[in-house]
Amino acid sequence: MNYSFHPHAEKELEEVEKYYDNIREELGNRFRAETEMAISRILDFPNAWQRLSQNTRRRSLKTFLYGIVYRVKTDEIRILAVMHLHREPNYWEDRV
Repeated sequence: MNYSFHPHAEKELEEVEKYYDNIREELGNRFRAETEMAISRILDFPNAWQRLSQNTRRRSLKTFLYGIVYRVKTDEIRILAVMHLHREPNYWEDRV
């Protein structure tokens, strides 16, 4: 199965990685690696994580307070947001 990013989600990923890079480059690299691992697990088990709506789910990262909000489609996973788990929980809903 393939995946794609909503343009805003891709920008969020880049901004968060840059934020952690500014603290310490190693943190940015760890954030990117954990995000890529989470996406890999989503692709393997798309229906395994918390349901937010009928077709939308969220996979939380283990080390960072972020989650990946995604929509399961027939032939792909569409990543809608890379969101901080303690801020504006539903800001991404218009991306569906």
